[in-house]
Amino acid sequence: MYNTLKYELNDGLAVVTVNRPESLNALNTEVLQELYACFDAIDKDEAVKAVIVTGEGRSFVAGADISEMVNLGQAEGAAMMAQGHKTMTRIESCSKPVIAAVNGFALGGGCELAMACDIRVASEKAIFGQPEVGLGIIPGFGGTVRMPKLVGKGMAKYVIMTNDKLKADEAYRIGLVEKIVAHDDLMEEAKRIAGMIMAQGPFAISQAKKAIDGEFDIELPAASDMEVQFIGECFATEDQTEGMKAFLEKRPAEFKNK
Repeated sequence: MYNTLKYELNDGLAVVTVNRPESLNALNTEVLQELYACFDAIDKDEAVKAVIVTGEGRSFVAGADISEMVNLGQAEGAAMMAQGHKTMTRIESCSKPVIAAVNGFALGGGCELAMACDIRVASEKAIFGQPEVGLGIIPGFGGTVRMPKLVGKGMAKYVIMTNDKLKADEAYRIGLVEKIVAHDDLMEEAKRIAGMIMAQGPFAISQAKKAIDGEFDIELPAASDMEVQFIGECFATEDQTEGMKAFLEKRPAEFKNK
């Protein structure tokens, strides 16, 4: 199906693996295009309830493919960055919850890929960073946009301007990742978290994601109005009736689209 990705779907959980281990899973144009196509298909597939993104071998994604970028001029470089933004936005806007299982290097475009996901679970061996300034450029797949929202403006400037590499514990301390686990337990933990999410009302999960993302950058009154709109839409579903009846009857909910 894909040249640069592995894709598996089991019991509602999709696992997308960037599969270029010979280049530490570096993101070239083909990978970016295939990731976009993959998540576009995932968003439309009712069988998919949650997604895990990871990398093959010892790297999550070590960055964008410098061998493809080295001879690009301004127009060509901007076009590749635009494709990167398009892909990361497609992942971020996916209606299904997306978990990054960061198994190793998450540098440059790899860090940006992880930040485009909803939740980041890191192996104790994971390394994060935005090394672009050392290459004479700046992050180009959304790093200057998403990192300040996750770790704050000052810390984002530190990470991006110093070209520092962050071990998993430091990434956790600053809020770049939500959880650290032993390396051998990474996929099991990512699947456990996905299972917890998939056990909830699927429409409610989708609405919660839209609400959090949509309300993040707007003023409180408008954000409150948006939340009321989204929860009102939840009350129009069978899941809401079933979830509340199950609670009152002290039994597990049987959601329609579970």
